[in-house]
Amino acid sequence: MVRRVFKSPPNGEFEMRFVRFQDRVEAGKALGEALKTKDLADPIILALPRGGVPVALEIARALRAPLGLVLVRKIGVPLQPELAAGAVVDGDYPEIVWNDDVVRLTGLKEPDLVVLADRELREIERRRELYFSSRRRVSPVGRSVIIVDDGLATGATMRAALHALKRKSPERLLVAVPVAPADTIEKLGNEADEILCLAQPEPFGAIGLYYADFGQLSDADVIALLAEADTLKQPKSSKSI
Repeated sequence: MVRRVFKSPPNGEFEMRFVRFQDRVEAGKALGEALKTKDLADPIILALPRGGVPVALEIARALRAPLGLVLVRKIGVPLQPELAAGAVVDGDYPEIVWNDDVVRLTGLKEPDLVVLADRELREIERRRELYFSSRRRVSPVGRSVIIVDDGLATGATMRAALHALKRKSPERLLVAVPVAPADTIEKLGNEADEILCLAQPEPFGAIGLYYADFGQLSDADVIALLAEADTLKQPKSSKSI
């Protein structure tokens, strides 16, 4: 498990030392144990695919809660796709959240943003048909909703997910992630009722640095993990739509 370990040498340069999660499964088990101590009313777990799904499955296993997805896509900057200009989340009225600082610094104009957002909306539509073709969605109404990813960088995708889910009348909205920068957690503080983040190392670096195994997941992996979640024993009160 990651531990926050900071060292500031005499020359003033930061040295970051940390112990990594073995993989997303280990990270999810650690989050599940932490969440078991909280008083959560009829919780549901919603993962940000693809990387958040194996983390969320372990939380669902620990809490005996149903697992669903939030279909949200980062809107990357052209030529720098890992830099988030914003994010878009699935819904009757798709929610788009922009990183104003990134948009301003990159000089992206409204026509550029429309093209970028439309491309991600098409990918969301593809995933919706693939992941939910034979599966009912889990209803968040009146329940404790825990949104899960394998880590946060700018937090744009998580912020978009939170904005969209607030319109679905959950009892509580919680974010659960293994690792994220402290400033991202602070910015999300007003968006969720509670944020559980196991480590906030500084300086941060890429999310993959905090995992020994950070392999990419395929659509087939997501479908298999959702099928496994459907076999978990759940309380009779679990609701679907």
